Formats: sequence, C-alpha cells, structure tokens
Amino acid sequence: EPAILETQNLDRQATFMGGRFDPDAVSLASVTAVTTNVSNKSKPDIKMEPSSGRPVDYQVSVTVIEARQLVGLNMDPMVCVEIGEEKKYTSMKESTNCPYYNEYFVFDFHVPPDVMFDKILKLSVIHSKNLLRSGTLVGTFKMDVGTIYSQPHQFYHKWALLSDPDDITAGCKGYVKCDVAVVAKGDTIKTPHKAGESDEDDIENLLIPEGVPAERQWARYFLKVYRAEGLPRMNTSIMANVKKAFIGENKDLVDPYVQVQFAGQKGKTSVQKSCYEPIWNEQIVFTEMFPPLCKRMKIQIRDSDKVNDVAMGTHFLDLRKISNDGDKFLPTLGPAWVNMYGSTRTYTLMDEYQELNEGLGEGVSFRARLLISVSVEILDPSSPDTSSSTEVQLEGIPNISENATGKIEEFFLFGSFLEATMIDRKIGDKPINFEVTIYFGDELDGANQPKLQGKKKAEGEEETELIRDSSEDEMDDDGDLASVATTPPMKPVVTDSNYFHLPYFERKPCIYIKSWWQDQRRRLYNANIIDNIAHKLEEGLNDVQEIIKTEKAYPERRLRGVLEELTQRCQFLVLANTDQNLSGKTKLDRERLKLCMAEQEAVGQQAKAMRSQVKRSTVREKVKLTQQFLQKLRFLADEPQHSVPDVFIWMISNGKRIAYARVPSKDILYSGMDEERGKDCGKVKTSFLRIPGKRGFGPAGWTVQAKIEIYLWLGLNRQRKDYLCGLPNGFEENRLSKGPGSPLSPPISLTYMKQIFQLRVHMYQARGLFAADSTGLSDPFARVFFSTQSQVTEVLPETLCPTWDQLLLFENVELFGEASELRDDPPIIVIELYDQDTVGKADFMGRTFAKPVVKMAEEHYGPPRFPPPLEYYQIYRGNGMAGEMLAAFELLQIGPKGKADLPPIDGPTDMDRGPLLPVPMGIRPVLSKYRIEVLFWGLRDLKRVNLAQVDRPRVDVECAGKGVQSVLIPNYKKNPNFSTLVKCFEVDLPENELLHPPLNIRVVDCRAFGRYTLVGSNAVTSLRKFIYRPSDKQANNWSTACSDAVVKVEVDDDKDTKGRKKKRKKGDEMEDDGLDESMLDWWSKYFASIETLTEVYPKELESDFDNFEDWLHSFNLFRGKGGDDDDQNGSDEDRIVGKFKGSLCMYKVSDELPRDFDSNMGMFQNIPHNDPIIVLVRVYIIRQATDLHPADINGKADPYIVIKLGKNEVKDKENYISKQLNPLFGSFDIEATFPMDSTLTVSIYDWDLVGTDDLIGETKLDLENRFYSKHRATCGVTASYASHGYNIWRDPMKPTQILAKLCKDGKLDGPHYGPGGRVKVENRVFMASTEIEDENLKKQTNEHLALTVLRHWEEIPGAGCKLVPEHVETRPLLHPDKPGIEQGRIEMWVDMFPKDMTAPGPALDIAPRKPKFELRVIIWNTDEVVLEDDDIFTGEKSSDIFVRSWLKGQQEDKQDTDVHYHSITGEGNFNWRFIYPFDYLMAEEKIVISKKESMFAWDETEYKIPARLNLQVWDADHFSADDFLGAIELDLNRFPRGAKTAKQCTIEMVTNEADVPTVSIFKQKRIKGWWPFVARNEEDEFELTGKVEAELHLLTGEEAEKCPAGEGRNEPEPLEKP
Repeated sequence: EPAILETQNLDRQATFMGGRFDPDAVSLASVTAVTTNVSNKSKPDIKMEPSSGRPVDYQVSVTVIEARQLVGLNMDPMVCVEIGEEKKYTSMKESTNCPYYNEYFVFDFHVPPDVMFDKILKLSVIHSKNLLRSGTLVGTFKMDVGTIYSQPHQFYHKWALLSDPDDITAGCKGYVKCDVAVVAKGDTIKTPHKAGESDEDDIENLLIPEGVPAERQWARYFLKVYRAEGLPRMNTSIMANVKKAFIGENKDLVDPYVQVQFAGQKGKTSVQKSCYEPIWNEQIVFTEMFPPLCKRMKIQIRDSDKVNDVAMGTHFLDLRKISNDGDKFLPTLGPAWVNMYGSTRTYTLMDEYQELNEGLGEGVSFRARLLISVSVEILDPSSPDTSSSTEVQLEGIPNISENATGKIEEFFLFGSFLEATMIDRKIGDKPINFEVTIYFGDELDGANQPKLQGKKKAEGEEETELIRDSSEDEMDDDGDLASVATTPPMKPVVTDSNYFHLPYFERKPCIYIKSWWQDQRRRLYNANIIDNIAHKLEEGLNDVQEIIKTEKAYPERRLRGVLEELTQRCQFLVLANTDQNLSGKTKLDRERLKLCMAEQEAVGQQAKAMRSQVKRSTVREKVKLTQQFLQKLRFLADEPQHSVPDVFIWMISNGKRIAYARVPSKDILYSGMDEERGKDCGKVKTSFLRIPGKRGFGPAGWTVQAKIEIYLWLGLNRQRKDYLCGLPNGFEENRLSKGPGSPLSPPISLTYMKQIFQLRVHMYQARGLFAADSTGLSDPFARVFFSTQSQVTEVLPETLCPTWDQLLLFENVELFGEASELRDDPPIIVIELYDQDTVGKADFMGRTFAKPVVKMAEEHYGPPRFPPPLEYYQIYRGNGMAGEMLAAFELLQIGPKGKADLPPIDGPTDMDRGPLLPVPMGIRPVLSKYRIEVLFWGLRDLKRVNLAQVDRPRVDVECAGKGVQSVLIPNYKKNPNFSTLVKCFEVDLPENELLHPPLNIRVVDCRAFGRYTLVGSNAVTSLRKFIYRPSDKQANNWSTACSDAVVKVEVDDDKDTKGRKKKRKKGDEMEDDGLDESMLDWWSKYFASIETLTEVYPKELESDFDNFEDWLHSFNLFRGKGGDDDDQNGSDEDRIVGKFKGSLCMYKVSDELPRDFDSNMGMFQNIPHNDPIIVLVRVYIIRQATDLHPADINGKADPYIVIKLGKNEVKDKENYISKQLNPLFGSFDIEATFPMDSTLTVSIYDWDLVGTDDLIGETKLDLENRFYSKHRATCGVTASYASHGYNIWRDPMKPTQILAKLCKDGKLDGPHYGPGGRVKVENRVFMASTEIEDENLKKQTNEHLALTVLRHWEEIPGAGCKLVPEHVETRPLLHPDKPGIEQGRIEMWVDMFPKDMTAPGPALDIAPRKPKFELRVIIWNTDEVVLEDDDIFTGEKSSDIFVRSWLKGQQEDKQDTDVHYHSITGEGNFNWRFIYPFDYLMAEEKIVISKKESMFAWDETEYKIPARLNLQVWDADHFSADDFLGAIELDLNRFPRGAKTAKQCTIEMVTNEADVPTVSIFKQKRIKGWWPFVARNEEDEFELTGKVEAELHLLTGEEAEKCPAGEGRNEPEPLEKP
C-alpha cells in the first residue's frame, strides 16, 4: 500500500505498539515516523562549526540626554563615554548642576561575542576640563556590555547613578539620563513610543536591569588563590639542556602568576619564580557595588616574562551561577578547583592556538587547574575601618588543608573505538592512532614523575605507575599495570575520493587510564540529574515542533504529555546530597542544592499549572514558555565548581595532532542510579572530530576530519565491575598477557561477531539547496556514507531542487554486535551533498544525518514499520541551514538463507534509466493530476548580466519536469510588463501537499542569434499558499443564505462631532477647552495619535498588510554563489538581480470550475489591466524616529533627503538641517509611470561643505504592489471627514464615491443610505452622524456614513478586507555596507493619485508651528538669603545679594539684577525685570534654539530643549569671584505654585515635588508668588538658602509687540526703584 504521511487511525497503529492507547503518552515519533527520525536519541549535533570565538559586527549607541543633581558648586560638567579603550566626550555646559546635552555617540566593533560582552561601558562626569587640565572626576557608572545585550538590547531614557570610585562613603554623586543600545547584525530594537515626560523625569527610573534593587550597596569581593597544578611545560627541551649546561641544575622554566579582571579593574597575585606547582595563598580584593552590573570575572594564569608575557589558561566565572538574588545568598565559591583548557600542551615559541589560552573559542586540551574560592561581604560605609578607595588590594591568606577539597579517589576511564570512518583524505595515508587524555598526555610532560601523595600522573605510554599502598582499593590487583592511552597506529584504507577509514573490523582497540581526583562526583551527579530532565524535555519539545511543522493531528496532546512528564520528574527529584565523606563540601554546594531543589519544584508547579491551559490555539506560545523552562534547567545544570576535567580524544597522524573531540566528564560518569549516570556513560556515541582553534572557522571546518564510534566509561576504580556492561553484546576480550598474577587487567581490544545487512537508501528529492555556482544554481549530487561504504546519486545539472528518485543499494554491510541491539539503535547514516564542477573538486553544499529503520531476518516486511515513509531531513552547512532532503532508509538483515528472503524491489518499469534504480512503489508518493496557472505581470529592477543590459527577457516556469514560458517582453526599458497575462500547464504531483516539489522560476534574456542568457532564478519551495481550494467559493456566497439578518455596527468613536475631537490633544488636558484652534496643527494630531486620529505603525506598513501581496506577488530573482557568512540572509541581499511580479494558482484537474469563468484569465478573475499608468506620488517625510548614525567628527550629522523614483530624483540639499540627529523634513511630489518606476528609494545623506556627501541610510518601498492592492494603500482612510483645517480629507474621491466603487467591484449589494444616519451594505447596517461643520456652517451629508463603512470594511462578508487607515509608518534606514544593522529610522507616509482622476488638493502642511513667546520675569524681593561675608569692623554677617536667571540652553543670555548691598537680614529688594523671547513647539513641549556651536562653525545648529527657567541667588564680591548661594529650576510646563507669603514658602516645594500642586505657565499666563532657593551642604542634603518673590508673565509674540516692556527698570513700563 502506498506510504501516506497522515496519522491515519492512530488507535489501530497503537495496538501494534502494544498496550493501551493514550495519545498524550505515546511519543508521536514512535507512532508515525515522519521527519522525526526513528530514534533521535543518540544523533550527534549536526552543527559542526564552533560558534564562539568568531568575530561579529556590533554597534553600541549611547545618547547622553542630561544630568541632574551633580554634587559640587557652580561646575562646568561634561560627560565622558568609554567602552573598552575608546573614549568620546560631550560638549561642556557652563555653571550648572543639571546640564542638558542630548548628544549621541556610536561605537562600532568587530570582535567575538565573548570579548564584546566583557567590555565595560563607563559613563563619567568630569568638570572644568580644558586643554591644559584634565578636569576633576565627579562620579562614574560602570556596566558590562553583556548586561545591556541581555536586556532587550537596550535601556531607554534611564538614569545612571554616579558614584565616586575614590570615596565609597560619599553616596550618590548625581545622575545621568541616557539611552544605551547594543545591536549585533540582524537585531532589531523597539523604539518605545514617547510616553508622558513625567515618568521619565523620575530619578527612580534607574539604569539597572530588572530585578536589581535600586539601592545598591558597596561590597568587597574576595578572590582567594591557593595553588595551581598541572601547568604545561613552557620550555623546549633544547632550552632546558642549555640551561642545565650553564647552571648545572634543571629548574622549572615557568614563572606563573594569576591575573583577575572584574568590572574594569585588574588584580594580580605575586609571581612564583620557576615553579610548575605554584602555591600562592593570596587573596585579591575588589571593591565594587553589589549586585554588580558586570557578570563575569576573568581569571588567567599567566607566565611572567619580560619579553613574552602570555596567558597559559583562562577561566570565566559567571557570578549569576554562584549567587542568587532570590534566595539571597551572596556570590560564593569553593574552595574548589577550576579546570582551564586551551591550546595543545606541546610548547612552541609561536603558539598558533594562543587565542584559546585567552579564553576565545573552545579549548582543545587541558592546561592547568587552579584552587580558588570567592566570597563577598557587604560593606558598612559608616564604620571607621572601611577604607574609602576602590583600588584592588592583595593580601596574604593562611594555607589550606590538603583534603579541604575532598578525599582523593582513584578513577578509571575505559574507552573502546568501534569504528573510525570518514577520515579526511587531506591528512595523508601515514599511520593513524587515537589518544585519549583526561589530564595531560604528552611525551614532553614525561619528565615530571608524579609525586607520591596521589597526584595525577602523566600518561606517556612508557612509564609504569608507582605502586601505591593498596589497602583502600578492594580491586587494586593490577597495581603494576600501565595505562594504555593510545590505540595502536594503523594505515588508513580508502573509502572514496574524499575519505579514508581505519580497518577496525572484528578487532576493536581499547584504551584505559587510571587517574586520581578529589571525589566530588555528587556535583556531577546533580548536574546529570537536571540535565537528564532537560534532555527529555528537549526531545519532547522537538517532537511537538515536528508535529506542528508537518501539521499532524493533536500537537496539544503531545505538549500536555511533555509537561506531565516534566512535572513528574521535577516532583520526584532527589539530588545527591547524602555523601559518605563530607570533606570538601562548600557553602556553594549547600546553597546550590537548596536552590536547585527550589527551582525544580517551581518548574514542576508551573508545568503542572500550564498543562491545563494548553489548547489547540495556544500551542505555539506554550511551546515558547516551555522553552524557558528548558533554558532555566540548562542554566541550573551548569556546575561552577569543577571536579574531574574533561576528556579529550585526539587523532594523531604520524606523530602530528590533527583533530580532536572534547567529552565533558560528567557525560560519561558512572553511577549505580540511572538518573545520576552521565548520558553517554557506557553507550556507543558517534563523535565528529574537529580542527582545533581558528582554522576550524568557515568552510575549512565543514569537512569532517573523522567520524568515530566510541564507547566511554568513567568511574571509581572500585566500581569497575560494570565498565563493559554497555558495550554492544557479542564480544570476547583480549588482554595483555601478564601471566597468572593479573587476572583483572582490562582488555586492550575486543573481538566481535559480525552480522550481514543490506541497506536501501531511497533518495527522492531535495529542495532549497545552497547556490554553489556563479549562475545562482548548482549541479547537485548526494554521497551517502554508511559504515565503511559510500555511494553517490547521479548528478542533476543546474538546479537547486533536484529530484533524484533513485534507490542506492549497499550490499553486504558488515555490522558488529548483537542483532537485536542493532535493531533498536542502528548506526547513523551520513549524507553529504556536493556540487559537481567540470574542473577541480566538487564543492561541499551541506550534510545531514539519518537513522535507518531496521528489519531483522525473522521479521515480517509490512505495516506499520515497512515500507518506511519518505521524511524530510534538514541539511546544514556549517551552522546555517541549507535546504532539506526527502528520503527514506531501511536496513534489512540478511539471514541464513541469503538474499532470497529480502522483499523484492519493485520500481516503475516504464522508465529506462539503465543501471539506476528508481525508488520502489510502496515508498514513492502517490501522484495525481494538477493544473498550475501562472499570472505573468512583469519584471522589475533587473540588473545587468555580463555588463550587458537586459533587453528582451522571458520567464520560464517549471515544476516536476513540466512547464510553461511567458511571452517575450519586446523592449524591457519601454514597458517591463507582459502582454499576455495568464498561461497554464498540467503536471503530476504527489497527493500529499507536504511532498510537493518546488516550482522554479527562471528569467532568461534573448540575445541576438537565438542565444539565451540566464538572468536569475527563484525556487518557490512551498506551493501551499497558491493552492486554490474550491470550498472557499461556498463561503463567498453565504450572504444569500441569511438575507434578512441585519447587523448593526455601532461606531461610537465617530459619534462625537468633529469639534470635540479637535480639541482633545493630550490625554491629560481633556478639561482644558481654552486651547486656541489656530494653535493646533498637524503635529498636535501626530503627538496625540494615541488618540486614534492617525495610526502610527512602529515598522513598515507592508509588514502589517502581508506585503500587499493579496493577489500580486513579488519573487526575488537570485544569481551568483551563495555567501559563506554566518547568517545566510545577509549575503543573499547581494545576490538579488531583480524581481518577477506575478502569481500562481494550482488545483486538481477534476475540480469543477466556478460559473462566471473566463477561460482566458483562468482563476485570476477581475484583476486590473497592466498597461502603463501615470501616478502622482506624494511623499511626506515627517521626522527621524530614532537617532541617525552620526557621519561627522563632532558626532552629529547634517542630514538632507534624496528621493528617487525611476529617473526622477528630488534632492532636498538646500534645506539640509544643520548638526542634527533628529531632523524634521517636509513633503515632496513626484510623477511616476508604473510599471517603469515602481520602487521608491528614500535616502538620507549627510551634507558636507567639502568632498562628497555621505549616505547615512536608505529605505526602499514597492509602490506598485501598494497601488494595486485591494487594501487601498493609495491614500489612507482618515478617522473622520473634515472639509477644512489641518485634518482635511486628502483623497480626490470622497468617501461616498470610494464606497460605491468598492461595492461595484466586489459585486456587492449597496450602498443604500437611509434616513436617520444609516447605511446598508450587503445586509449590514452601519450608523453614524451626518452633520459636518464647514466654515462654521452645518451641512447634511452622507460622507460620515460612507467613511464609517470604509473603516469597518473588513467586516463585510465576501469582499471585505482591512483598508489602510490614515497612518505614519516607521521605516528602518539601512546602509549597504553594514547589512542588518539599522542606521536610524524615518517616519513617513506616501499618498498616490492616478493622473486620470481628478487632481488632488494641495499637500498637507506638516511644517511644525513654532509660535513665538516672550517670558517676562519680575524679581520683586528676596528674603532669608544666607549671609556669607563678615564685616571687617563690626563682625556682623551680611550679603551683597543679586539674582541671576536664564532659560535652559541659553546660558550665554543669562541676565542679572542689580546688587542689593549689605543685606543684614537676608532681605533684598530689586523690582527688576528679565525678558526672554523664545520659539516653542507646542506639541513636543520643547523650546527651539539655534546657535553656532563654536567660532568656527559654518552654520547654526538647532537644539530642542525642555522649557525650564533657572533662577540663582549670588553674593557679589568686589575683588574675588562671586559666591553661589542657591538656585531653583522651574519647568515651565509643570512647576510648584508659588506661596502666598514668604512664611508659607518652604523647602518642601522643591524636595517633594510630587505632593505640591503644579501649574503650567502656558495655561496660567501670569503667576506671582514666593519660591525657595536651595543648595547642597557638605552632607549632600538640600538646604534652604533663601526665598524669592517673583512674577512670571507669558505673552505670545504678537501680544509682546503690542505692549512692550523694558529690561531691568527701563522704559517702557518702568518699575520703581526699591
């Protein structure tokens, strides 16, 4: 019977599985093997390439907005931003404690992630820095980049709290408000919508990650370094001999010291001269805030050398793993050993793997281990003995006892190599052997004989081990036994043109090693227990995702089963706690035990609660949540205190180390309890060996160096009796013959019985492969490896979606071991795809793994397991996905009767393909006849091919060997559209939609003499969205069934008449009707867009409307080789050579056709004609939503806009906006002719006086799809209809006309307008008011009614869809050189008006209004001002008071009153008027200032600054500088109402602003009262230093001209002298 992929009749199949049927419990993989392989259990990880250590692009952007409450008097502050080594400074602001900067800085990096995330971001405020002096540090703030990245990549408008690194008792030194963002390629950052200013101004809104308390305390971090051992020999033997000759003694040639980096500080221990087993006993003390905002401590052992000071090993300590803020235990660790890994231990002067020792990339060998402990104590800054500086200190500590880290036990490691295949031919055919090491195994290390107290021993093969007293070990009869660490060398045998294999047939070599370690197994056991739970959970999740992907039934049941199992496992969790010897148990062990128990229990509870909420609809989001459980478990399983180091397997060819694999020791650790045992202990595991270090990056690391099947077992020597248990059965042991004395020595090789099998590989097809040739296509073939054999499929030319349809037979496959075991866990099959080249070697295109379905000789060949169904296998190339392959694999045992038992191979006989066998009947999919219709619309943006322009293109569409060609486009330049729109062809396709082959679209250019050149191609991998299902037709006609049902759609938001609507500006000003209509402009509407006047889309408009591909699709055409970037998508951008516009429709031929069928157009009824059409395009550029990447040295840009559409280009160069990163632009009109000009490019350039202008970024819009879309994206539908004012209706067609046209096009009944504001469309009734204000006259109209219907068009049955509302879209700007990293965003919208309709009105004026205002401040009196001077004669205190004032940002224009001399009471009388004219943006509540930045600036820079008035009181001195006494800053939009009298005026008006009633000068216009002056005293507390009686009066520009007033006490309107 044919193999069909559906889960038909689960129950019937489940009875085969035996047992009752519970859909939750049965893993679906076992019921139907579709795309999940038969057993995913022991498949190796397919992603070959190491991902860490490879450099990536990062961009860090920091906006320094302002600073507040800086400590110090009358300072000139500037902010320094420092990341790693790079520093950038803001400008300096004069004499203020709360400077406003709004400056933007960008740092670009190209480094590996580890390096990036350990960099420290440091903000420091410096005051009075100039060319000569470096300035004084006010305070700093530190955080590592990784912390920012682990937030959603950014902190927005947060306050960084400054502290003084030299004086930790001082407390807060002020705050800096900033935005910080870190992006790597492809990350997007959400721009938070501007919320009300008030909550951002809250200093409580601190720059710290969630979960960190706002009040951070100072703490000391103690890192104790006791000793190290196992350091690699850092000298060559030659050097040693020379030294010996001179000095006459052999000293150790290494001078180790430990260096620790944490939070931007470095500490070092002393150097221990020439010592391989150094003992330091020192502690390094860091003083830093707690919790720290820097996550990792970097600990390095370095070799001190004047010439070449190198790292010998690096370990990163993640503080999150050794502390917990929930359960409140501070970071603690040890005393415990940490293992360091790095390059190989052979010493060379220029170590090519030196990077590995610095901690970059995965270490390839053990380097050393270091005994350390960490502790933290919170400081009490008030206690007198606390030193106030944060310098790193070094102190001595007492020695630690030998057994503090645990009792030393003897461990035994056994390994057996069952197979070594796929050895890269490049290695050469010298003899190859394998070495397994758990500590260090190298001839050079042999010089150092192990000391007696149970230290580890070097495993050179020659020395024998010293005999230890064998009382503690019951089984230690093999005392004189040497370890065998390497397999005997063998010459490799050729498999095929790329690979060798080693002839390990019947005899499998073994290795065994003894070593001594502190017994800390329970740490590894606990990690294994959690790991096992995580592993099971991950398998279950993969199952669920497969079910969702292949659209099988009941994914929610399987997910419930997964959660149920998780709950069970978490609840019955017992961690290995009780241990025989308690020595070496640290505080962290106890705390982690509690933590893990608690977390597990929590996970179990949450899983239980979640299980009941899993529904069909919520499966996807619940899977996401379950993945968070998985991450949490993985995090808990990672044990920070190491014990037994990892095991390394090296392949050595002719004495040279070639490739390695690293096996974590916990994975192979033995325990009597199942759940504690490592997941690979006593199991055969497939490992792929890798090239070490940097050379393994990129394509070099993609070829398999070797594939080994290895069995490993690690445990205590006394548990040894079980070490052979997990091996495949059916072997005899071969020992070294040592005479009768040593019966128990482990085997050095195993001899197996063999089983004979036949493997059938059914290669059907592949899709979405990598483009390996310059044409953008490949000539793919597949090479299949199994055991020591390999075979290839045929080569199919020029395709990315080959259908091989070929059966490969592997005869006489010899497998070793017991048959029944092979049935349950067969070896894996490796499939590699290559691109055949005419010359040279075939290019590697990707690989995948599979497991065959096994049939034993005595089993029946039939359902449910046979014949196996075709499945999809994901193909990987490096770490990137490179397509998928459809195939099936079966492994059949050849019994005693030979091949006669095997099921016959029955292929279709009609195909004559010579020796090639097709896939047999039961496995190949069932086909039926489909018709595919293709809509050919046109071609766009074709690039040149071989320098010649494309002139006469044609499109070929092909699917499963059949196809159709479009008509030729006679002249691509003149009209790139096709004249014949629809063509169709018939083809046989599989019934199962998941198996549909891809459809290939290829564009060729017809050159002279009938030559054809390929322009580009596209493979449509999934045809599902183009399948036409006739059942939809019934849905369209449902309206006839319910003819009388009247649906009332109440639309309330349009009920209020327009008048109310306009006056609603910000949510909080509803009551205020005094705002003048004339003050409102388009911007008020924009800033109030939260009020549903316009939609503001935070991303491109298309992304909300499915790219406007409702009937016209764009297919990108690719050409050229695929890139080898990490992320395949970045390189694909450059391969696009144009677009094909059109669509597809496929259906089974038998389906009956609809009635109104026009046979020419096929299924594509009533689509518009594609003749050229002229359109007026009106582009409104509003502003930049986020900061632009600065292009000039001063960190600003002078942006201007360029808009390109076809040949038309609008440059707005004259209107460049100087020195701005947040500019506003305007609207532009362009005429365009579709289809010639269909892509609109908006670019922003940086204006430069000399040289060329630089591109900052650009964005591209496809206008054609918008124009033809049924969502009507030509002109957004406004929320309300107005015929005048800033909200005027922009479309040339009125709502009633649009509605009538839509009804006609959709063949709908209506619209019928009825009395009382009703309208009926297709049996739906809508209601709205019909009055409209027009120049203060009321008129009756149906426009509101029509508009209401349009805004609810998606509810109309049959033809309805959402119409694009009036909107503003936010588009990211990208730069071609930095793909994937945003260079800023732009807010804009586009209106399009066809020229054959009535002309549209004039463009909306979106220039922001900047009404002029004048603020008059009269200082009447002061009172209770502190007295500064002593009178020389009388000794009484007095002050010479004057008041100084300015508007924020305009310090230069500060104004002073005259001086009230010799005030004894602190009272001063002034009657003095200050006058400040300013421009004000109502909508943004900002003052606009234009001024030159320096004497040399070319033009003025525009700043937008919050409206704040500063008042200060000073004491005038004749001969010295004036003394600053106090100040107050009033935010003109919300400041405390002045007190009626001096008595009622208190400091509370400033300190707790929240409780004081506030007023806005823009509403009150005139306010008089008393306000307090404050300053900080020595203790940094605010104190009252005076009071001022002032009057604030705000006038508009016109009013100020009508009644002018003089400054000071001058005319006009003079004030009298006090």
